Amino acid sequence: MERFRLRCWPSRSLAISFSLLFLLSFSASHGGATVRQPKNVQVALRAKWAGTPLLLEASELLSKEWKNLFWELTDLWIEPDKGSDCMTSKCCVERIVSDSKSLLSESLGSIFELSLTLRSASPRLVLYKQLAEDSLSLLTSDGVAQEQSSEESTGQGEFLHKPASIPRGTCCWVDTGSELLFNTPDFVLWLEKKSSGGENSLDQPELFDFDHIYPHSRAGSPVAVLYGAVGTECFKEFHTILADASDKGKIKYALRPVLPSGCQSKSSYCSAVGSIDAVTLSGYGVELALKNMEYKAMDDTAIKKGSTLEDTKAEDLTQDVRGFIFSKILERKPELSSEIMSFRDYLMSSTASLTDTLEVWELKDLGHQTTQRIVQASDPLQSMQDINQNFPSIVSSLSRMKLDGSIQDEILANQRMVPPGKSLMALNGALINIEEIDLYLLMDLVHEELSLTDQFLKLKVPHDTIRKLLSAAPPSESNAIRVDFRSDHVHFLNNLEEDAMYQRWRSNIQEILMPVYPGQLRYIRKNMFHAVYLLDPATECGAEAIDAILSMYENNVPVRFGVLLYSSKLVEAIEKNDGLLPSSSENHETDVSTLIIRLFLYIKQTYTTQLAFDFLSNVNKAKSNGDDFSEEPVESHHVEEAFVDTVISMAKSPPQDVLLDIQQKNKFKEEAEESSLFSFKIGLYKLGCSLLMNGLVHEANEESLMNAMNEEMHKLQEQVYYGQISSHTDILDKFLSEGGYKRYNPSIIGDVKGTKKYVSLFASYLNKESIVHEISYLHSPGTGDDLKPITHLLAVNICSRAGFKLLHGGLHYLKGGSQIGRLGFLLYSSSEASSAALLLEVFDKTIASFSNKGKVMEFLRELCLFYESQNISSDSALMEKVYLLAGENDLPIDFYKETFSSFSLEKVQTRTRKVSKLLFGELGLGYGANAVITNGRIFTLSEGSSFLGDDLRLLESVEFDTKVKHIFEIIEGVEKWAGVDPDELTSQFYSDLVMLVSSSMSIRERSTERAHFEVLNAEHSAVILQNENSTIHIDAVIDPLSASGQKLTPLLRILQRQIQPSMRIVLNPVSSLGDIPLKNYYRFVLPSIDDFSTVDYSVHGSKAFFSNMPLSKTLTMNIDVPEPWLVEPVVAEHDLDNILLENLDMRTLQAVFELEALLLTGHCSEKGRDPPRGLQLILGTKERPHLVDTLVMANLGYWQMKVSPGVWYLQLAPGRSSELYRFKEPGVGNHTYPLSKLVAIDGLRGKLLHIEVEKKRGKEQEDLLNYSDDNQTQEKKENRNGWNTNLLKWASGLIGGNGSSKKQHETHVEKGARHGETINIFSVASGHLYERFLKIMILSVLKNTQRPVKFWFIKNYLSPQFKDVIPYMAAEYGFEYELITYKWPTWLHKQKEKQRIIWAYKILFLDVIFPISLRKVIFVDADQVVRADMGELYDMDLKGRPLAYTPFCDNNKDMDGYRFWKQGFWKDHLRGRTYHISALYVVDLAKLRQMAAGDALRVYYENLSKDPNSLSNLDQDLPNYAQHTVPIFSLPQEWLWCESWCGNATKAKAKTIDLCNNPMTKEPKLQGARRIVSEWVNLDSEARQFTARILGEQLEPKDPAIPSPPSNLEAPSDSKVEKHDEL
Repeated sequence: MERFRLRCWPSRSLAISFSLLFLLSFSASHGGATVRQPKNVQVALRAKWAGTPLLLEASELLSKEWKNLFWELTDLWIEPDKGSDCMTSKCCVERIVSDSKSLLSESLGSIFELSLTLRSASPRLVLYKQLAEDSLSLLTSDGVAQEQSSEESTGQGEFLHKPASIPRGTCCWVDTGSELLFNTPDFVLWLEKKSSGGENSLDQPELFDFDHIYPHSRAGSPVAVLYGAVGTECFKEFHTILADASDKGKIKYALRPVLPSGCQSKSSYCSAVGSIDAVTLSGYGVELALKNMEYKAMDDTAIKKGSTLEDTKAEDLTQDVRGFIFSKILERKPELSSEIMSFRDYLMSSTASLTDTLEVWELKDLGHQTTQRIVQASDPLQSMQDINQNFPSIVSSLSRMKLDGSIQDEILANQRMVPPGKSLMALNGALINIEEIDLYLLMDLVHEELSLTDQFLKLKVPHDTIRKLLSAAPPSESNAIRVDFRSDHVHFLNNLEEDAMYQRWRSNIQEILMPVYPGQLRYIRKNMFHAVYLLDPATECGAEAIDAILSMYENNVPVRFGVLLYSSKLVEAIEKNDGLLPSSSENHETDVSTLIIRLFLYIKQTYTTQLAFDFLSNVNKAKSNGDDFSEEPVESHHVEEAFVDTVISMAKSPPQDVLLDIQQKNKFKEEAEESSLFSFKIGLYKLGCSLLMNGLVHEANEESLMNAMNEEMHKLQEQVYYGQISSHTDILDKFLSEGGYKRYNPSIIGDVKGTKKYVSLFASYLNKESIVHEISYLHSPGTGDDLKPITHLLAVNICSRAGFKLLHGGLHYLKGGSQIGRLGFLLYSSSEASSAALLLEVFDKTIASFSNKGKVMEFLRELCLFYESQNISSDSALMEKVYLLAGENDLPIDFYKETFSSFSLEKVQTRTRKVSKLLFGELGLGYGANAVITNGRIFTLSEGSSFLGDDLRLLESVEFDTKVKHIFEIIEGVEKWAGVDPDELTSQFYSDLVMLVSSSMSIRERSTERAHFEVLNAEHSAVILQNENSTIHIDAVIDPLSASGQKLTPLLRILQRQIQPSMRIVLNPVSSLGDIPLKNYYRFVLPSIDDFSTVDYSVHGSKAFFSNMPLSKTLTMNIDVPEPWLVEPVVAEHDLDNILLENLDMRTLQAVFELEALLLTGHCSEKGRDPPRGLQLILGTKERPHLVDTLVMANLGYWQMKVSPGVWYLQLAPGRSSELYRFKEPGVGNHTYPLSKLVAIDGLRGKLLHIEVEKKRGKEQEDLLNYSDDNQTQEKKENRNGWNTNLLKWASGLIGGNGSSKKQHETHVEKGARHGETINIFSVASGHLYERFLKIMILSVLKNTQRPVKFWFIKNYLSPQFKDVIPYMAAEYGFEYELITYKWPTWLHKQKEKQRIIWAYKILFLDVIFPISLRKVIFVDADQVVRADMGELYDMDLKGRPLAYTPFCDNNKDMDGYRFWKQGFWKDHLRGRTYHISALYVVDLAKLRQMAAGDALRVYYENLSKDPNSLSNLDQDLPNYAQHTVPIFSLPQEWLWCESWCGNATKAKAKTIDLCNNPMTKEPKLQGARRIVSEWVNLDSEARQFTARILGEQLEPKDPAIPSPPSNLEAPSDSKVEKHDEL
């Protein structure tokens, strides 16, 4: 790409000189000419939280790369005078970037700079502020220090809860859990008390995964958390003492970077940059769409002249105009500013203006012509961006291009393989979801790839090998793990291929492909389904399974049934004996289960298998003795009775004698015990009863069996269709041989999303002093010189029984033989006994010196047994045992004598500290834990659990198959290693390398989906950018004239600019267009170093700038933000929904948006069931657990909450949800919140959680949505004592922004008129005109009722002016209000037009957009005038229906031709039902949620909305279409009248009048309102006068000045300070 740049710009100075010469001549020749002034639009987006220091953000970004880099940058900036020579923010940022880059590789440095300017680490600092606030809240209750002055306690906005006792000028403090220390002398005193044992408080600060732990901190030491910011004097003082104490092992030092308000002046010159200004964000798009003005919807209210926006720049001069950057020219020639700006105006005004409508034939080849323009450009990506971001202005020139036939032919050829207009993108082969991609996610993905590249280069992996590793497709990781149960211990009841009872069935397996009715079974004489039940025959579960087997067998279910029997009691004994059968000397005669198995084997061998199964059933009958509900356990006499009853009719000798003979001679005892041992080895005994369907694990019930058959049927049909299975194939052998494992352990297999934990070992390896470099490995006998792709590291606490069990399991694993695995030991002791240190020394020295000896594992095993079983009183006893065992196992005794004579406790402790640092500091294990780390996967053992050699073998197989195999093959295939001594290429080198590479790649987040881009032709219609030195490759298929193309193009450009990847972009436009594909202008906002001031320490931030926009066209602004963002306009003087620039007095229309909140979303599941729809979740802090709530949808179990950065706790809501359900794995697990899940929001990407719940014992059959207990509560709508009413009181800001004031109740008292139950009304408006209507609607409601009213407004599109006025209006007229919103879920089909999105919000999210406590609400259109008491409608009985609408009028005969519902599709679909209008409707929210009607409406919408011809009137068509499922109550006709559909005869009775659009006359709204509604003019005048009084505006220039608002019109106190309790 450099050559393109050189062609365009031979020399920057030459270009500047040329432009100056040109503008001088331009100035002379155009001195008297009038240049039409262009109009522009500028948009900014800022975060809601206060500014954060960029230096601290840089530290956070470095810590994500490697934790120690955080501390290295801290050391570089520890001195407060650092950066004192920098007098501007740009200088400071460049210095910070330079220092940070010095710690990184070149590629990581470039991505670091972009991430810093994106402000992506700012939320992490906000999280630390929240924790700092929680820390300071200790003072509120303890009252430690001086009271803060009133000046310091107001207006700062840094902490939500102002503590009452903070020392004046505090910028740093240490939190020890029990007290806060604000100066170093107090901390030193506390440290001395700790060292002397004077204090031993258990109340220590809670640490989190994101905390910065000082590298030399010792696990188990007292925790000290420092709050402060590098660059302040107090931070230097505290940090020096804390680091020294941590080095000495006295404390565990954690740092949480926080720069409190008022401390900027006490910090260094550069360390505070960014903390004063608002955090201006980038990485989003802005659209100016050409608006359809078929119905005139412009407000005619005049705007006050000459007003300006606060803190906005007149114009962004850094934007490129026809190749010129005028900010640079002005910097060099300020004396020519007037001429330069005139020249700029001329260039902008001469730009092609909006083209008139093209003819259809001119549109046909626009896609191909655009492709040609792009591929022939010197800078194709720049050309593509210029075209698709300004398409309406350049479409005419594109349509006149002569088309190259080769380009057209190649596009058409490619479209045989990919649909026209389809866009795809892949990073190193992995597909990216372009619907959800944003700059932050893309940067994370690219950073991950570059970080891996950097790591692999440091490991000396060749460059081409790195490319192979990064682009290799990993094996698909499936949860469908098959257990290989093939054994003589499995007893099959039947055989479909051989038994006579199935001879009449067809044997051709092709029959499986024949269609059948749903639920119908296929009777084929082939063993396709093998249902093997693993059960204890003496348990109730086992008895139920046996009865189910016999029932299905007798009913000819086409399944081969089998059982694998075990004794729970014997299995428990085997587990205690480390996986071995107990000695025969132990008495097991009382083991009833073993007795049943022995008798079962006898009957099967002597008689028939079916009779043996009958015996198992008879055992249960003998136990119950006719009582099906008997809970009596099975006893020996029940078994004997069942045996006699079973064989008596066939026995040749008395059954009692046979029974006695079997028991006395221990017949079949060995076989029965081996059956239990086999059950133990495959691991399924932990599930109690289970079903194996062709090896897949399911619950042991009939429903699970049928579901399992359906799942297997699809796999069988696919393999039969492709010829992989024939009539002669042994299906069971095929499935189990291809993917069967000899053991099942759900903890290892991880069948729940997110249960597997991986960590990279590279950072530890990079530290040359790490214990990783000192580990010696044990191998299976005879394999010591082989390459081992699997490395197990056993972290063992030798002071715990679980630790020794893990050691025994590891040694047993190696003795059993492993060809691909090796074992490393990370031993430590939580005891300070010298014998423990001796054992550690013997273990380490033995493995390091004798790993190749044949008996070394036996020596270690016996040594462990001795140490574990003996209470060693002296070290000499251990030494003597070592000498004895060494002699018995052919190890040199002298070696151990030398070991003991040179023993150094200090050396052992040093090694133990290294082990602790790795395990507890770097890998995040809890102190005292035992764990297995397999190629980066961490498996932690809970106390009392076991991890046997068989589990290690399973872990080895699973990880090798799913994570390691492809990496191993690539590394093994490397032929040439650069920079590696050939003598170093040992099996250990390769084994270490595979371990490190696979551990790093295991934490990589990427899709497993891939596409074959290589099949597409790329000679004529593609953009190819090669870079052989890059390990990043982008494949893309893009329609340049699409919304996806507008978004992807700037993303590709920023990648090209920052990291220069190789790219192959195949252009895929729609081949035959019938309409202009892009009817908008688009800008994508990217950060730049120029966002930082060159004059002072301010930070301006990036903005979207639209220059020379069409003056006479109405535009509407939309903001295209990342999915987790919720934004709203906060500064916008003009109507952003109806932008007409020719009416704009100023040169640039400016708008500022604010990131109001981030999204916490998730999916909730219940194993074996549908998602628990209606489950209520709450989120909050420890002190205030319920700040926000939501419901779980049936649709994918989806739920959503609004949050801000911080640490939050998710819980099941009190009430029915927590009574019936519990989290399957409790989150924090502490005593205070045992059922909460910790959620840390520390990034701009929000958070996605997968949670699993289960019904509590005894509640399995209860229905969550049974509201019978809540009906009385439903009637008490004013009861404020419920579990979720605090949401309405102080968390309304979180759900919907500014709520009503705390003084509103007093306002009602003053008015003295409103009483009774509150009427809840919601509405939605977009644009100034509809907000004007909305105020009129509010007044009309209030003037016709004496009851309290609360309005709910969907805030997504409300203007800043409306949100400014509504608090005053609420106070003046005595009503409550709340602003609500809900982010459109990513999985739900999206609408593109703003109007259709607004319609969708009226109907799609009714069950989740309101607080759970709200039971009923009325929707009223904004352009409606109410003439009756809405309380009458609110109290109306809806006859148990969730929705109530008014039917369309039919008495205006002039409109008969427009009544579409009376003909065609709608007539057939409604089948006599009424078609209703959606301008007014009542929602019974309680009934809606109970019926899950919201879920049903979303399902209908998803199915219908993908058809562009359906749901023309979305908010109206959807409920009318769905009324067969979601019934509608028809309101009396007088509740809604509109002239378009209703005759004048009924107007007098109308209770509401709606200003419906008239499809025949298309009369403008304002004109119709004044004509139709007599009171409208007065209501409008009142609302406008009130608005003008509040905003201080003049309605018309000639009107007399309107006085400022009286004192009694003050907004609520909370509204004035804009401060809310919210997440």
